[in-house]
Amino acid sequence: MSQFWSQLVHTLTPYVPGEQPKGDSLIKLNTNENPYPPSPSVHTAINTQLAADKLRLYPDPNADLLKSALAKTYQLSEQQVFVGNGSDEVLAHAFLALLKQDQAILFPDISYSFYPVYCGLYEIDYETIPLDKDFAINPEDYQKPNGGIIFPNPNAPTGRLLTLDAIERILKYNPDSVVVVDEAYIDFGGVSASALINQYPNLLVVQTFSKSRSLAGLRVGYALGHVDLIEALERVKNSFNSYPLDQLAIVGAVAALEDNDYFKSCCQQIIKTRQTLTEFLQQQGFEVLPSAANFVFARHPHYDAAKLANQLREQSIIVRHFKHGRIDQFLRITIGTDAQNKRLCDVIGSLISNP
Repeated sequence: MSQFWSQLVHTLTPYVPGEQPKGDSLIKLNTNENPYPPSPSVHTAINTQLAADKLRLYPDPNADLLKSALAKTYQLSEQQVFVGNGSDEVLAHAFLALLKQDQAILFPDISYSFYPVYCGLYEIDYETIPLDKDFAINPEDYQKPNGGIIFPNPNAPTGRLLTLDAIERILKYNPDSVVVVDEAYIDFGGVSASALINQYPNLLVVQTFSKSRSLAGLRVGYALGHVDLIEALERVKNSFNSYPLDQLAIVGAVAALEDNDYFKSCCQQIIKTRQTLTEFLQQQGFEVLPSAANFVFARHPHYDAAKLANQLREQSIIVRHFKHGRIDQFLRITIGTDAQNKRLCDVIGSLISNP
């Protein structure tokens, strides 16, 4: 540890992202990337922007083109839309702008592991709320004093979905607290809580283009909410980086948003493949949690998860294993293409048949 570090840096435990291996020899099912390329219109939009000799200029600091497209999509005003460099940056701004309060904030004990990292970075007190015995969020558990609430829906890494009615119960229990719903995976089986924004001024919905729009490499995220919440995010953003989205990200995201048929087709294919994989794993004796995401969360009563992950890697397949005490026997498996899924099933079937 360097003597030049600030005291805060000494206390931080950084987030560890999923492995990004070099080369193309592995079937990569560990980071929940979309197995399909983005809409062809994205390539056209980016190539047009490159040809226009505009990269010598700064991008629009407000990304008005993208905000306008998002506002139209969600039937909101542009003042109810915030955009940032991936949903992780949007979430980071939300923690600082909205969740840094006198009381501890609440989030599930099994959830996106970046949340406690943000709390450490911004020195925010927090309390984790245990998922129930079925690894689901119980809205009634959030009926207690707090400085704010955040949870993914569907939850990560479990994949379980809360209904809009359940989210409304949390909002009604907590009218004086900001409730952040992190919807990175909502397009694979849920209904966005954005439909509730005009009813609940304390609701902030965060989404990303990384998963269902196949744009993880462009880093585009956004938030939807009451104008007061959005203004708080804008104040933090403009005190940190006035140009979070480059020109290529802006035009690429708009193009992806406008090609709704392609978007729906990819989501439906992933949902179909998820069902096929779920049924296969269950036939092999796995417990598979109900998933509304582009991954499944599964464990086998007779096979150690860490060992199974290592055996899959030996067969050039990477999945995600978490060492958290309650879930250390689960594997999170990203939904790949049908060909990748078949290879995965063949290997798992062989491993289970020949332990």
